[in-house]
Amino acid sequence: MMARKLKVLVVDDEKVVREGCRRVLSGKDYEVLTAENGYSALEQLSEDTVDLILLDLKMPGMSGEEVLETVHTNYPEIPVIIITGHGTVDTAVECMKKGAYDFITKPFQIDQFLITIQRASEKRKLELQAKQFEEENRRNLYDLKLEKSRLKTIINCMANGVLVTNRNLEIVLHNPALMQMMEIKGDLDSPVPVDKFVEDRDFIESLREILHSRLSTPQTVSREISRGPKVIRAISAPALGPDNEVVGTVTVLEDITAFKQLDQMKSDFLNMVAHELRSPLVSIRQQNTVLLEGLAGPIGEKQHEFLEKGVKKIDSLLELINDLLNIAKIEAGKAIQHQVPIDIGEVIKETLSFLEPVAKEKGIVLTYEEGELRPILADSKRMEEVFTNLITNAINYSPDGGRVVISAKALGEYVEIKVSDTGIGIAAEELPKIFDKFYRVKDPKTRQVMGTGLGLSIVKGILDAHRGTIEVESELGKGTTFKILLPIFEQ
Repeated sequence: MMARKLKVLVVDDEKVVREGCRRVLSGKDYEVLTAENGYSALEQLSEDTVDLILLDLKMPGMSGEEVLETVHTNYPEIPVIIITGHGTVDTAVECMKKGAYDFITKPFQIDQFLITIQRASEKRKLELQAKQFEEENRRNLYDLKLEKSRLKTIINCMANGVLVTNRNLEIVLHNPALMQMMEIKGDLDSPVPVDKFVEDRDFIESLREILHSRLSTPQTVSREISRGPKVIRAISAPALGPDNEVVGTVTVLEDITAFKQLDQMKSDFLNMVAHELRSPLVSIRQQNTVLLEGLAGPIGEKQHEFLEKGVKKIDSLLELINDLLNIAKIEAGKAIQHQVPIDIGEVIKETLSFLEPVAKEKGIVLTYEEGELRPILADSKRMEEVFTNLITNAINYSPDGGRVVISAKALGEYVEIKVSDTGIGIAAEELPKIFDKFYRVKDPKTRQVMGTGLGLSIVKGILDAHRGTIEVESELGKGTTFKILLPIFEQ
């Protein structure tokens, strides 16, 4: 048992919720702190030790999602339970994917509320006990088999599976949750080769890479393993001896089948809606075009104006539908179908020739600067989509008479492409969010720019699929620069 009470921080803008949680939890031997907004919560976290956080999802000022992101980054060991209304359950599920432990809905059912708190508390207690135990025995971790008897009580209580191997990739420690997750009956006679237990070749290879790594800072590797209809996420890390040598691996496994099914349901629904909407819209557009061209008889000037506006609105809807389908393909891993060695300079030039008339109409000068380039392995259509999105944004967010500069050159093992503009710029607090789906920068100067808020999300998804990266630098009133790195194709 722990010598001190667990400390719970309740973050909610409603006083009745804060005080209600205080009364209930204080009666269950918890020490309760409260905060009325996200800023106050982060200030308390910097000054006090907290074991568990109850976090309201919807608050003025800093939202619960922003608080969760900061807590997950700076205090990853603290379980966060989301407080949400019935209308934001989907958002709460997304928060769990981003690191939240669980969520509860308003109004609370006291029994369910206490059960959720107790589960999180037990998790926290076990982690604190494990951390204390690890600190006391860090000089003896080289003998993983000896540690088996001391760790067994702790890992047997864990809901996630635990798998520990030695230098020979033999399993020397596991828990019942792992056996249940992998649907293996009976018990394992340790040590047993891990490849007889898990047949996934990529997973085995990742463990070998960990064993042979020479990195000064331990790195974790995340893999997804299919076990029949189940999808299991495995996070592996090196087990270090007293001289920081790698003496084995530790893997924590979590069943994420439910999350995968939810993602698939969302993608299927998105595809269905998009396809069902696109067909009638295309048909309506064709009929309007027939009318505009006078093929169904003469029309007046006013009717012509209305039809043109209607066609533009239909084109905007079709663009949104295409973006939604692209996002669904990227999330399903089906966006990149055919990668071949390509000249990225030619792709950029073709994109610029297509967008040149749009830039001239706004009085914007497009400039391309090409250094020494080498081929990259990529899908040329998807690369064209990346540059179309970035250059179009640069044109749209630059004032008339502005300048957009695109540069490309080989840089070590990568090709570096930059898209710079002299536009309105992006505030520093907005930069971390610009690649989020449907997010648009909140600025009065951008209201006239039409868009879905999906372009940069699509760009990042395509670059991730090509093992590339994208970074952004911006200054308000001076402009923005996007920098892309793509690996060079080694023949």
